[in-house]
Amino acid sequence: MLSRSRPLEICISILPSCGQVWDLWEKSKSRPSAFQKGPPGGRDVCAEGSFSGRMADYPKEGKTDEIPNFIQLTDLASENVGGKVLFATDDFFAPAENLLKKHRPSYKPKEYTEFGKWMDGWETRRRRIPGHDWCIIQLGIQGIIRGFDVDTAFFTGNHAPRISIQAACLQNEEIPEIPIRGTKMGCAATTEELEAIEKLKSENWHCLVPMEEIKPGYSGSNHNYFSISSPQRWTHLRLNIFPDGGLARLRVYGTGQKDWSAADPKELIDLVSMVHGGVCVGFSNAHFGHPKNIIGIGKPKCMGDGWETSRRLDRPPIIETDEEGVLLVPGGEWAIFRLAHPGVITQIEIDTHHFKGNYPDTCKLDGCVLTTTEEEEGILQKWHLPNVKWKPLLSVTKLSSNKKHFFDSISLQLQNVITHVKITIAPDGGLSRLRLRGFPSSICLLRPSERVLSSRRFPVIVPLRAMNSTFKIT
Repeated sequence: MLSRSRPLEICISILPSCGQVWDLWEKSKSRPSAFQKGPPGGRDVCAEGSFSGRMADYPKEGKTDEIPNFIQLTDLASENVGGKVLFATDDFFAPAENLLKKHRPSYKPKEYTEFGKWMDGWETRRRRIPGHDWCIIQLGIQGIIRGFDVDTAFFTGNHAPRISIQAACLQNEEIPEIPIRGTKMGCAATTEELEAIEKLKSENWHCLVPMEEIKPGYSGSNHNYFSISSPQRWTHLRLNIFPDGGLARLRVYGTGQKDWSAADPKELIDLVSMVHGGVCVGFSNAHFGHPKNIIGIGKPKCMGDGWETSRRLDRPPIIETDEEGVLLVPGGEWAIFRLAHPGVITQIEIDTHHFKGNYPDTCKLDGCVLTTTEEEEGILQKWHLPNVKWKPLLSVTKLSSNKKHFFDSISLQLQNVITHVKITIAPDGGLSRLRLRGFPSSICLLRPSERVLSSRRFPVIVPLRAMNSTFKIT
């Protein structure tokens, strides 16, 4: 049970290791409904095809292998979060950049290029010289990798029969100047590129996936999943294919990890951002878009780049409002996030950009302190935990369509350390972004030898008030 006040030193060990919760899901006999895959059908809400009513990039037909839970995490290598290809030995039929596209692979049976059949992936020429093909990928989000999905969709007579994956954690000064790739097709790496990339000595990088056979890209068997247990932070990958061939996509699932030892305790940081390590650990509904999207990078590109629920079936036949204009509806939808670091939230930004006819009427935020054990119990119990004492962070607040809403704290001096946040929207609808800016708890930044036990207590979290700076996005 959580008490109203807790020792401050709890935050030094409160966050679970990156893999504990995901391992728990793998071992459980039944997956919590909050993390089940999306519905069997749904509408396309983004012209780019970034989301089509499902929780992941599932094949449309055919019998599929068991889908691992790690696909609920962020794709750290996606072009959507800044992932990019630094080098490839060969891009003859299709460039390696296609591996990182966010949308699903497509197939155009009658389309050819001057080099051969058009393919939506990375495809090298048939090797006639010694060696094998490989490429170097810079992750868009540096962090801990929990699993890979090597997708061979539509590569049925030309897929790479074997792959391996290596990784490194590089500082900026360790990365040599590499020629800009530009638009690559119908060519192999130049001598200049080979000489530059050789300085990385990538053949010696840590092996995350040893050489493994993969399946061809027939529907239902095109996803080749590999779970990873390494707790280390990674910045770059080397993808090896043996000896040549094609792959459609490489998904690199994991969580971001900021170097908190180098963090300035006076710097305002978005503590829920996926870049820094924020994670969605539960939700009630994600029919059209996963709530993990709202802690993503940059501006939302479309509705599919946000969190959108289905319409609640318990809404009344005739909608009514109270004296303050708030809808009188019986329920709402929610999502729970673990902060990247325990801290004090001082600014909140809630964005409904792109949501014009389907934004929520109201929202509220609550915060609490949870240990690893309590979080795991919450996931197993689908967050039906009456003993968790959520405290108000933002009281029920009206929202508007297609706007950013800013909220500031009543007093910035209060020490209100929390580890988890729950956002509740009513009755349903969508949000594009959630930003929770604040300060990481200073005691949590200490090295183990410097941690000092303290009898200080967490004060009650004070609600926030709306600022007058709400404005419409143009």
